[in-house]
Amino acid sequence: MSKKGTDETAGSVRRPTLFPEHFLWGASSSAFQIEGGWDEGKKGMTVADYNSFRRSGIQADTRTASDFYHRWREDIGLMKELGLKMYRFSMSWARIIPDGDGDVNQEGIRFYHQVIDCLLEQGIQPFVTLYHFDLPYALVEKYNGWESRECVAAFERYAGIVFREFGDKVAYWQVHNEQNLMVRVDERMNIKAGDAWECDRLRAQMDYHMFLAHALAVKACHELVPGGRIGPAVSSTCTYPLTNRPEDVWAARMNDWFKTDYCLDMYYDGEYPGYYMRYLEERGIVPKTGAGDREILMGARMDYIAVNYYRTLCVSYLPATGGHVLGERSFPVNEVDFDQYGYFRHVKNEYLETSAYGAQIDPMGLRTVLNLYYRRYRLPLIVTENGLGAGDVLTENGKVHDYYRIDYLRQHIEACSQAIGDGVDLFGYSPWSFMDLLSSHQGFRKRYGFVYVNRDEHDLKDLARIKKDSFYWYRRVIETNGREL
Repeated sequence: MSKKGTDETAGSVRRPTLFPEHFLWGASSSAFQIEGGWDEGKKGMTVADYNSFRRSGIQADTRTASDFYHRWREDIGLMKELGLKMYRFSMSWARIIPDGDGDVNQEGIRFYHQVIDCLLEQGIQPFVTLYHFDLPYALVEKYNGWESRECVAAFERYAGIVFREFGDKVAYWQVHNEQNLMVRVDERMNIKAGDAWECDRLRAQMDYHMFLAHALAVKACHELVPGGRIGPAVSSTCTYPLTNRPEDVWAARMNDWFKTDYCLDMYYDGEYPGYYMRYLEERGIVPKTGAGDREILMGARMDYIAVNYYRTLCVSYLPATGGHVLGERSFPVNEVDFDQYGYFRHVKNEYLETSAYGAQIDPMGLRTVLNLYYRRYRLPLIVTENGLGAGDVLTENGKVHDYYRIDYLRQHIEACSQAIGDGVDLFGYSPWSFMDLLSSHQGFRKRYGFVYVNRDEHDLKDLARIKKDSFYWYRRVIETNGREL
């Protein structure tokens, strides 16, 4: 890239990097991945806690995580030093209502008031997610979680309590983080059925109930938070066909539609798109609905869309043959990027490099999804997750030289700038993550933060906060409003 900030990208000269004057430069995290204090302050256990404890013997768990629960003042001070305009984080439902639908825990309420007040004192706008993978485990024991409408009622009550308590301090809200990804992972939904069809039936019903909960929360926010803005955070999917064979092109469309677009359509239109309803009918897993649901779903319009973006995918067509029924799932790599008979099979994109953890690095994909979502829904967008997980090394002199993360973020911020130049209304960028945190399946071996947390999987060491090279680089990006990358 030249000193004037232009280069040859996608066959045309890129314009100088330019962001709106009040662009929200931020960083993100979630409660179960940073807070620790899992049973302190009368907090209840969550599904995320339960799942982390099952892996306690091989990696870090939620008992301490990054210890934000005890070090939040220090951490917010570092956010101020970084220059953040906003901080996107989640509240733990079980810290506010330990059993999910019972008594309100005033210690939990007080904790989040302290965090929010400190952020505001430092000039940082709080951007709050209500639910980030951490359903109170008591709701699993009582109702099997999202399978029951009782869980919907519990979430509506929780959302109302939070809006009334914090609505005069928080303007931006997210309902669910990555519902479209969450429902693909059985342990996050507490799906334990041995039969594949029964798993998918449960998945469809739980997904539907989360859509209802989302609509009810959107409605409550608009009623209880004057000027409040609320929307979902989706795990974005950008899929390329392996070849220009029509079946492969269609397979790529279906992978995006089945894993992300159906979810956005449901949030926006209040009903499943035809292709997804056909799938549910063909599998015999159409969710049970209730009287008045249609009006609830169609009456709740999101104010913006939050985009979580890490990589693109590549697929070819996978026929439903050899005893595999149409719509049946297969998991050659993981539950998130499943294959589906009659639709798609994942393959490696030979034109892209991958991260140490297998994600195909593709800044152009971010520009693509931002354009696609804006053209389809015409709602403001914000990136609330984007980052590179890596095994960072703390040197003997206490430094972390994460040049690879700087390079990754630089390219993706440029993609955001290009999308703005394309006409996309993008009002913020909040990468994952502010500091190192607990990765669900890699613990602290996989790090994303601008701030290094000095601990290993089982050795807490001193939990010291150490600014990485990317910290200083991102601070300059924010200071110059993206002009210097």
